[in-house]
Amino acid sequence: MTAKLIDGIALSKHIRTEVAQRAAALTERGHQPGLAVVLVGENPASQVYVRNKIKACEDNGFYSVCDRLPADLSEAALLERIDALNRDPRIHGILVQLPLPPHIDAHKIIESIAPEKDVDGFHISNAGALMTGQPLFRPCTPYGVMKMFEAYGVPTSGAHAVVIGRSNIVGKPMAMLLVNAGATVTICNSKTRDMGAITRTADIVIAATGQRDLVKADMIKPGATVIDVGMNRNDEGKLCGDVDFERVKDVAGLITPVPGGVGPMTITMLLVNTIESAERAASTAA
Repeated sequence: MTAKLIDGIALSKHIRTEVAQRAAALTERGHQPGLAVVLVGENPASQVYVRNKIKACEDNGFYSVCDRLPADLSEAALLERIDALNRDPRIHGILVQLPLPPHIDAHKIIESIAPEKDVDGFHISNAGALMTGQPLFRPCTPYGVMKMFEAYGVPTSGAHAVVIGRSNIVGKPMAMLLVNAGATVTICNSKTRDMGAITRTADIVIAATGQRDLVKADMIKPGATVIDVGMNRNDEGKLCGDVDFERVKDVAGLITPVPGGVGPMTITMLLVNTIESAERAASTAA
């Protein structure tokens, strides 16, 4: 048996078509959706991510602002800029690209973003709302994974899902979205004993650790759905994930490739969150 591939590129294109239509309808009413992306410093990976986000905005009819700020920018100056974006009616979403330089407190910066413009879903009020099952914004990567389940008919209600990783960006919100969808969820991390014994009981395995080839074929129940959120490079310098793809695909029922799986969905769901924010603002203004 060879697993069916979950095609994140095709699904994201489908969703972006809908987003572009919604953006055009809002723009026609005088409420073009706007996203501000703030990049501090010159991290090469961050520069690529930011460029892709801005292009996605341009391609789908969004207004976008990209602030490229020097690495020695003071925390106070960054807070001042975010305050200005909070007050700008043309901006419906604010994204501060992480990581930030070490002299800037990332938590303080995220908390300074107005919750109604926190399209990453990282603000503590949005994280708390997710915990209660009433999120204003769902963090983009876990949201994208849930859309994959929906598109490929992966049942979550009653399923046993194992999330490997406990980050605030992916692991924890992923677990909460699955809980809210009726799954029984186990969260594993680097200190989990005999992880394979746990993952072998799972209908769904989501790997989000940044550890190459962590998930082996003998850790997967035949027919399980395997979602690889990891982004690493192999010895040849090619992109790969946290899952030993070539071997696991012979056991799993559904699997995401790296690249071309979860990655394209993350930026797409950022657009979805931004359009939802713009629609809320437009309804308030009406």
